[in-house]
Amino acid sequence: MSELYDALLNRRSVRSYNDKPVSKETIEKIVEAGKYAPTGMGRQSPIIIAVTNKDMRDKLSRLNAKVMNKDIDPFYGAPAVLVVLADKALPTHIYDGSLVMGQLMLAAYNEGVSSCWIHRAKEVFESDEGKAILKDLGIEGEYEGIGHCILGYSDNIPEAKERKDNYVYFID
Repeated sequence: MSELYDALLNRRSVRSYNDKPVSKETIEKIVEAGKYAPTGMGRQSPIIIAVTNKDMRDKLSRLNAKVMNKDIDPFYGAPAVLVVLADKALPTHIYDGSLVMGQLMLAAYNEGVSSCWIHRAKEVFESDEGKAILKDLGIEGEYEGIGHCILGYSDNIPEAKERKDNYVYFID
């Protein structure tokens, strides 16, 4: 099996992390792969915010939990978060950002890093606190949060679920 098919068939969403940090070099490789995800008309509507600062990571976690009205860590202890946002002005922004998320998770697998797509980025970055984070980073424009790609290391990689019947229909 090629390395690509290995990643496509064996990458899993992981929801249990230890506190081992992901190196900056590894995160840079993962982010680089995300930058090459296909986008509508090649317009590159998404942006990626790489967060390894514990205070900011914890703030994003709290904002995410607040959306659910829960007092939990929705990032499952993962020490790094890649936030994907996309320019709302482009009609393909959600698709573009979703492809970036997929590419980030596949690249993480390739680097031996576990990952999971955590939702509620839209609500987090529509909040006043989320908008303030973007403003503090100098990010201007109308961006929609697409997802949080959490990254870290885990000893608990889940097995794949059996694929459902009627997943694919062929027209010959």
